[in-house]
Amino acid sequence: MTEQSAPQGTRWTVLEQAHDALRTVVAAVPADGWDRPTPCTQWTVAQVLQHAVGDQQGYAATITGEGWPTENPFEPSGHLALDPVALVESATRAAADAWSTVPADGPDVTTPLPVGPLAPAVGVAACALDAAVHAWDIAVATAQPSPLTPGLAAALHEAAVQFVEPLRAFAYAPVLPSADGDGPAEALLRYLGRSPAWPA
Repeated sequence: MTEQSAPQGTRWTVLEQAHDALRTVVAAVPADGWDRPTPCTQWTVAQVLQHAVGDQQGYAATITGEGWPTENPFEPSGHLALDPVALVESATRAAADAWSTVPADGPDVTTPLPVGPLAPAVGVAACALDAAVHAWDIAVATAQPSPLTPGLAAALHEAAVQFVEPLRAFAYAPVLPSADGDGPAEALLRYLGRSPAWPA
């Protein structure tokens, strides 16, 4: 996880990579792909998209105080009234703009997570984790390559161990056993309770 301070704000590389993953995957969903099942039990691809968009809006609004999701991210309807690519672009831009105002060496920051304020690098990684893992959910559901690069997965895993456990009961499934040949992406997915071999 690297970050730089610049005149226009803080640049969070891990968030840029996660947002790129989500935008790329959503843009490649086929027209008949939105109703397909996903690793998120009970949710279709469209519902995972709505959840991911709502979460990015929530992270942004927690920082800026405005732009809250218009529907509950945890009860997505599955009905996409707007262009999916435009939805993702708007939500990721809002999150990126909000996080650019957070200094890398600043005080702990509040997030939508019920774990209390987090160090800026951990908080932004939580936002990035949400985008990247749901990008993976959509990718595997629509027969796309995994968007989790080794570097991105390793950075997210390093941060995840600092906030995932208190959320395990309702946001993440139990940790899955490791397997021979696991790389950073597989290790991250198993830590989050996802099978890298889904849907096998």
